[in-house]
Amino acid sequence: MQEATFLILTALANGSQHGYGIITDVEEISGDRIRLRPGTLYTALDRLRADELIGVDREEVVDGRLRRYYRLTPAGTRRLGAEAARLQAHASAALTRLNLAAGTAT
Repeated sequence: MQEATFLILTALANGSQHGYGIITDVEEISGDRIRLRPGTLYTALDRLRADELIGVDREEVVDGRLRRYYRLTPAGTRRLGAEAARLQAHASAALTRLNLAAGTAT
């Protein structure tokens, strides 16, 4: 899973959000490393909807413009959980090896 996709799903794990909310959450979660452009975000959201990992929660009109809120689907929740566990296992292995290397390097 690409990092941006992981972060978008992570942003939605806290509840439904509209595009700008997702963009700001992704920046916050990534420590300002990842800044999604609207075109990139909406392309990813369309793909995630097609994959049934997210769905539209609701729509509203604000200042004459449609605002669409997205939410994780049960499949999206499972996929995010599996990816988080995979990343955690890899990070744990790396940290273990670094600690072992640090112990033998002295």
